[in-house]
Amino acid sequence: MVSQDTPRPSNPIQVPVHHITTGPQQPSAEEPIVEVEGLNAWYGHFHTLKDINLRIPRRRITAIIGPSGCGKSTFIRCLNRMHELVPGARVEGKVLFEGQDIYDPQVDPVEVRTRIGMVFQKPNPFPKSVFENVAFGLRIHGYRGNLREAVERSLKAAALWDEVKDKLHQNALRLSGGQQQRLCIARTIAIEPEVILMDEPCSALDPIATLKIEDLMRELTQRYTIVIVTHNMQQAARVSDYTAVMMMDEDRGGRIVEFGPTREVFTNPKDPRTEAYITGRIG
Repeated sequence: MVSQDTPRPSNPIQVPVHHITTGPQQPSAEEPIVEVEGLNAWYGHFHTLKDINLRIPRRRITAIIGPSGCGKSTFIRCLNRMHELVPGARVEGKVLFEGQDIYDPQVDPVEVRTRIGMVFQKPNPFPKSVFENVAFGLRIHGYRGNLREAVERSLKAAALWDEVKDKLHQNALRLSGGQQQRLCIARTIAIEPEVILMDEPCSALDPIATLKIEDLMRELTQRYTIVIVTHNMQQAARVSDYTAVMMMDEDRGGRIVEFGPTREVFTNPKDPRTEAYITGRIG
């Protein structure tokens, strides 16, 4: 606990007003869509995640912050079974999605990744047309509805339709970086997942494109749960409802040291390591 005598930072991160009134202010009051219980992960012999426990609220934005190398990206890759795609990687513990352990041997990992989508750090559109990028997942999953309507609906949901409606058959690689990232979001939501994982989705973007992605994230929470890894603490403060802080222990294993409503984590952290990190004294 931080002592009352501990000097408060002179330049605390400002948390936007919407965090004062958005939803219940205790994590336990929110209905979780994902519950992580005793999660441990390894790369070969390296124990990269240790005893992670976290309840991720439905249709909220949860930010994962912490110093480089503390396992943030590994953690969200464990949430849709992408971690196990790395040779030598393994996981122990439970990740309950809608009450079902996604690591149960009878669970299909492809189905998990359909319902828990991923947007990566660097925009990665396919070298195909804008239309085919969005339609790709729909075709694979045997979509039998009106494909054009589904593509248009996804592009509108990603706040991209007005910019590309006359460029649907152009190569997606000709779009700007920010447009490419929103295209990747459209591709992800086209197959209607319930959770969207975002691994530093704005790190390669300019400030204007970043704000567009942040505005989009707020809109998407009307239908989706979002978990975002970010090194930008101002971004975490602007967009997230809840924040989890990860740190490394003496063996460089990642642990969650604090979790709570973003406003509380940034203005009244319970763990001194959280305060040291958000004020720049460590990290």
